[in-house]
Amino acid sequence: AAMLRSLGPLLCLWALRLPAGPGAAARGLDVASYRERVRAMFYHAYEHYLESAFPYDELRPLTCDGQDTWGSFSLTLIDALDTLLILGNVSEFQRVVNVLQEGVDFDIDVNASVFETNIRVVGGLLSAHLLSRKAGVEVKAGWPCSGPLLRMAEEAARKLLPAFQTPTGMPYGTVNLLRGVNPGETPVTCTAGIGTFIVEFATLSHLTGDPVFEDVARKALKALWKNRSDIGLVGNHIDVITAKWVAQDAGIGAGVDSYFEYLVKGAILLQDKELMSMFLEYNKAIKNYTKFDDWYLWVQMYKGTVSMPVFQSLEAYWPGLQSLIGDVDNAMRTFLNYYTVWKQFGGLPEFYNIPQGYTVDKREGYPLKPELIESAMYLYRATRDPTLLELGRDAVESIEKISKVDCGFATIKDLRDHRLDNRMESFFLAETIKYLYLLFDPDNFIHNDGSDFDVVVTPYGECVLNAGGYIFNTEAHPIDPAALHCCRRRKEEQWEVEDLMREFYSLKKTKKFILKRPSNHDEGESEKDSEDAGKAGEKRNSKKSSHSLLSCPSQSFNSKLAVLGQVFLDNT
Repeated sequence: AAMLRSLGPLLCLWALRLPAGPGAAARGLDVASYRERVRAMFYHAYEHYLESAFPYDELRPLTCDGQDTWGSFSLTLIDALDTLLILGNVSEFQRVVNVLQEGVDFDIDVNASVFETNIRVVGGLLSAHLLSRKAGVEVKAGWPCSGPLLRMAEEAARKLLPAFQTPTGMPYGTVNLLRGVNPGETPVTCTAGIGTFIVEFATLSHLTGDPVFEDVARKALKALWKNRSDIGLVGNHIDVITAKWVAQDAGIGAGVDSYFEYLVKGAILLQDKELMSMFLEYNKAIKNYTKFDDWYLWVQMYKGTVSMPVFQSLEAYWPGLQSLIGDVDNAMRTFLNYYTVWKQFGGLPEFYNIPQGYTVDKREGYPLKPELIESAMYLYRATRDPTLLELGRDAVESIEKISKVDCGFATIKDLRDHRLDNRMESFFLAETIKYLYLLFDPDNFIHNDGSDFDVVVTPYGECVLNAGGYIFNTEAHPIDPAALHCCRRRKEEQWEVEDLMREFYSLKKTKKFILKRPSNHDEGESEKDSEDAGKAGEKRNSKKSSHSLLSCPSQSFNSKLAVLGQVFLDNT
């Protein structure tokens, strides 16, 4: 059992790998050329962020300056860090690690989104921490169970914990990093803002030995599960104090999406049957009530009647998620539906009215989101279908033609006339570029099938890392699942894995060294770096002001319903 827990995520990766077919060569697509174009896109955006926007969170590409958006963390730098390594730039990775340690401070009077801070900041720092040795960063004894980036991730996560102190265990959407939850903070949070913590928080608990992070993440997940409707669906927004559903639209898109994603990815990361069974039950209800001709609509969570016949661009992650549970045929059919929308507009509008076959008023924009490209990357690993590379080609051509400006890449405000908005969100470098690059780079270390790996010595014996099977959080920050077994392993589990490694070496004869069982080993203890987390670095000059942020990556609750309502009210 211990062996399966350790190797399970890697086995899942192997299940997706099929022999390469004719692929791109059959369609004449120059994969290497597009890979280099994606690399150039990254540096055009990244260098202009450094030149014009750092240390602000985001670049404003039309005015060549910066702005703080999600909390004043130099967010684009954190979000882009692991992308640098995936592109092979170890020297810049190392430089940025030093910059972040010296310049980022979480002890600030800022109202921050609990959801966004977790997926972008905590997730980005955890990923960079686990990849730092591979990037040539000098790590000290005890890594990956300790280290400066891990301390920063833990410090950021602790700032979020007050949000979970509710009667239901479901968190508030916003927290003040200095004072906790503000008096009068709205108790209404979107479903995704409650159920998108298990990947980062469980990783933190396993690395630091402090169970509080995984505990609160699990309690929030189970609270949503407990409050599902009798037909097995969850709504869009819920009151975290009373557990009453405030928005009762059920679907797979905005406000709900990453809750389902984290049930699957949490199950794989932790080899957790309960999380997977929860998702599979949801999946049955989703198919029964929301799926029509390989599209997914929005329905009333208690009755199952259609409430919004729209496709949202955020839903395009779903085919990739289906591929992770082996449902590749259904995933491809849904992907092809979504791809037709891309071809119609040169991007995915935020909302698309399926019966009318056109955009929804006031939701015609494309902020360079990654979800369809993400699904293409997963499905190409599973099928080698060249159609998926063609989506990547179309994405490169569209983004370069429509969105590229002198100072970076600008959000597309309206896909109908290609008007631009003065914003480049950090996910463009964290997700969109990363998934595009990985789609065109089949030999990237991220795609490792287990044939190559590193063995590191931890306080708890030897540990296998970088063998593949990476779990991407919802901001595309890869987490090495093997790392979760490095820092608080029981002796018997450790020995079983080491016996497996001995057998592997004897068969493969790839390495020549002897694994020894540790002699003086305290069972049951969790290891936590003895150093205090402290401050991550000196405070930057105070150029920021406190500001309210949305609790979820979508419009505010009342505005959101009003905009969505136009889908049904307009009969033209």
